[in-house]
Amino acid sequence: MKSSHKSIAEGALFALNIFIVVLLLAGDRLVVPQWVQPVGRMHPLILHFPIVILMFAMVMEFFRFRPEFINERLYQNFTNYLLVLGALLSSITVIMGLFLSREPGYEGGTLQWHKWFGVTVAFMGHAVYLIRNTSKYTVNLAKAAAIITVFCLIVTGHLGGNLTHGEDFVLGPVMDKSKKAVPIDQALIYGDVIKPIFEVKCQSCHNADKMKGGLMLTDSAAIIKGGKTGKLFKGGNPAMSLLLQRIHLPETAKKHMPPTGKPQLTDDEKTLLYLWVKNNVKFKKKVIDLPAADSLRVLAATVLAPAESVEETYDFSAADDQDIKKLNNNYRVVYPLASESPALAVNIYNKSTYNIKVLEELTSIKKQVVSLDLNKIPVKDADLKTIAKFENLRTLNLNFSDVTGKGLKELASLKSLKSLSLAGVKLNPADVKQLTAIKSLTELAVWDTGLKDADLEALQKTNKTLKFLTGFKDDGKAIKLTNPQLKNTAVVFKQRYQLQLANPVKGVDIRYTTDGSVPDSVNATLYKPGVDLTQSTLIKARAFKPGWIGSDTVEFKVYKCTYTPDSVAFIKQPDGRYKADGPKTIIDKEMGGEDNGNNKWLASQHDLGMLMWFRTPVTIHSLGLNSMRKINARIFLPAQVEVWGGPDEEHLKLIGTIKTAPPQKQDTPTTINLKCKLKSVQPISCIKLLATSLKSMPAWHPAKGKPAWVFTDEVFIN
Repeated sequence: MKSSHKSIAEGALFALNIFIVVLLLAGDRLVVPQWVQPVGRMHPLILHFPIVILMFAMVMEFFRFRPEFINERLYQNFTNYLLVLGALLSSITVIMGLFLSREPGYEGGTLQWHKWFGVTVAFMGHAVYLIRNTSKYTVNLAKAAAIITVFCLIVTGHLGGNLTHGEDFVLGPVMDKSKKAVPIDQALIYGDVIKPIFEVKCQSCHNADKMKGGLMLTDSAAIIKGGKTGKLFKGGNPAMSLLLQRIHLPETAKKHMPPTGKPQLTDDEKTLLYLWVKNNVKFKKKVIDLPAADSLRVLAATVLAPAESVEETYDFSAADDQDIKKLNNNYRVVYPLASESPALAVNIYNKSTYNIKVLEELTSIKKQVVSLDLNKIPVKDADLKTIAKFENLRTLNLNFSDVTGKGLKELASLKSLKSLSLAGVKLNPADVKQLTAIKSLTELAVWDTGLKDADLEALQKTNKTLKFLTGFKDDGKAIKLTNPQLKNTAVVFKQRYQLQLANPVKGVDIRYTTDGSVPDSVNATLYKPGVDLTQSTLIKARAFKPGWIGSDTVEFKVYKCTYTPDSVAFIKQPDGRYKADGPKTIIDKEMGGEDNGNNKWLASQHDLGMLMWFRTPVTIHSLGLNSMRKINARIFLPAQVEVWGGPDEEHLKLIGTIKTAPPQKQDTPTTINLKCKLKSVQPISCIKLLATSLKSMPAWHPAKGKPAWVFTDEVFIN
């Protein structure tokens, strides 16, 4: 740089620093003309030059007094030129930044720290340039000045990154920001599902330090308030919500949010925001407060952890499977309390066939029984001696049985009993007091027992750790009945299925339909024990009782499967996340239910294919494939299912095809048995099944154009 140029640069540097001081002193009193605003907006563009030049200059300044450099004229002059150029560009950048900070949307503590560290960088660069050639400038001063300037540069850049890209933009990659997924039973819709979207994708531009458009998305009050263009949304009306309009604009549009270059919202995140607005924008509501089939709850479950559960451990081994199988009959069901658990639950039905032998026959599994349901069974006091031998019993239901308060003393030996139900059993306070000897007891159902409110209040005061379930008080208002329950443990059958429906309320009529219609109290069939089903059936049931409000309609699906293949193998593998229990998942008679994340479904975004073999050839006329549909979770029915059959895998012919109807936006989440009539009349030993996924989701779906998921969990033959 020639001396004349150097003099001009020095003069300009001095003038610019004076101008910076004027801007700082003027503060908010300075009004920036609109024509100057483009100059301020060049701040992010220009700032990289002084950062690089000053950083390089300060490194050279740090080593300038070393013997090999101190007398090197080129080294000293080059450093001098770098300093004046870096200081000059720093001052210009600071002025641009001060102009930019006057625009709406820039405020807060981060901005102030960024401003003052930036000003320090400019002044330090100028100061070093002015004194570096004086006699008072020593090696220690040179190193200190270089370190301070570089430190201020790093901090200024870090804070600037926070303003532009969000908090901890610079240090984010080396900071542990991992968050443990919140269990769905504890999660708030806003706090744990919606707020994280705002934090990652929106708050870099809409925070307390940088409120673009006057909008801040850091707390509920600010979100409700909205920005300069008005409120963000109208609860319950997504079509009138500015938030949703902006995020669904084409990415190239000027008003599209987040802006081009910023991390964009995923399709699931857009859908979550849509459903949140549609659900009237609740900030304190829990996810589990939504209905189980609600789309927002279903999709939120994919980003939340499963509900926390404390799995009890048992100090006894599992019972013999053959013993359990022998004990199951048409009046008694024995089943594991949970998968892989040795604990067993027992339900006794049909009071007309009950006698003490029904309990005594359970002796071989008495250690494993932890739950015993004798609801509405004529159990006598003498039978309680046999029940007391179930040493590991945790839950006992004696509702509306024939036991009396005097006989309850026999239960004192059950040291693990936690829940006891005695609804409908006539009791007095003394009868209940003797149960307090069971120290493990935490819950006692005593509604409709004749105990008065005063009795219950006194018992509660003396037994604060025991929860008394007292049912409803009769205030003259009709009470809604609880829903009917399917007591059968299996829903897949081979030839005949004996339907078992029940309701915990005494004297209830259960009416059901099998044609898909909603049951009423007049025309629907009245359920009575002994109903046999011989085909796959959708059962809809409701409970009715005079003086009560009828229950909700509940659905139960049962499936007929005459033949089960002896072996199965994949020919088109499922996705690694949805392999369930491997190929046998398709024939294990365990339905996946409505939870696609329970590890009981096979799924793929491509095609699913499998081969099934029979040791003995079979004649088949129909095949059903159970599939799931959840539009919001991108799960669609297979576009097509092909069934091939033959004597072996080398000689297969197409014997049936299913083509599903085009998906519609209003399709509800459900599981569907896709039934295919087959052409083959010859016995076959091998079946090939191909389920083709929807390759491109429809235009109305948020993830339009992308492949859909296909989910399946069971095949039913004949």
